[in-house]
Amino acid sequence: NTEYASNEVTDSIVGVLCYSDEITDDSQCTSQGSGIIITSDGYVITNAHVVGNSKTLYLIQVVTSDGKQYKAGVVGYDTRTDLALLKMDDASGLKVANFGNSKDVSLGESVIAIGNPGGVKYNNSITQGIVSAVDRQSSITTNVKFIQTDAAINPGNSGGALVNLYGQVVGINSSKIAATEYEGLGFAIPMDTAQSVINSLKEYGYVKDRAVLGLSLIHISEP
Repeated sequence: NTEYASNEVTDSIVGVLCYSDEITDDSQCTSQGSGIIITSDGYVITNAHVVGNSKTLYLIQVVTSDGKQYKAGVVGYDTRTDLALLKMDDASGLKVANFGNSKDVSLGESVIAIGNPGGVKYNNSITQGIVSAVDRQSSITTNVKFIQTDAAINPGNSGGALVNLYGQVVGINSSKIAATEYEGLGFAIPMDTAQSVINSLKEYGYVKDRAVLGLSLIHISEP
């Protein structure tokens, strides 16, 4: 049930606070989001847009569910999937989230979203909904096929967990359609999509073996 699922995952969800100049308090941060602990020594998944699609734009602080604060750095990020990998400094003994197979997610299945909507003052907020659609294209700027859900996802939820009732993370909350005429249209990156990206970021700092178009430019003087 939802109580079991939240108890399984809550301690693995963190707040991600990004500062432009110096780390002070959360009221002074430039960007806030959520993250998911994937190793006991402090590797954390979040969204690339939370860290400004950069390794160096922000000073980053990670706040665990029990209120402990850690400085963190960006190991790598990928704008095409909106994923980033952080590493917390001097962390150990953290609770690692349990991950499930997103390909097993089914329409109408109950899920919960866990994160920090509105920032760390609302840390580990839990909302409930269902899987509204799978393999959903949300944007022309990404080739990700999202899990769509009507569980409430708000600013600050980005990078948090979409969890099935077995307490397994099946998606990473990424975005929603925010307009007065829309309601309950949230999107999560499936874990099966995220896993290979995160593994590559951890090993290389970027997504390896992805095709790119290379251009070389030279200046040609007018005749």
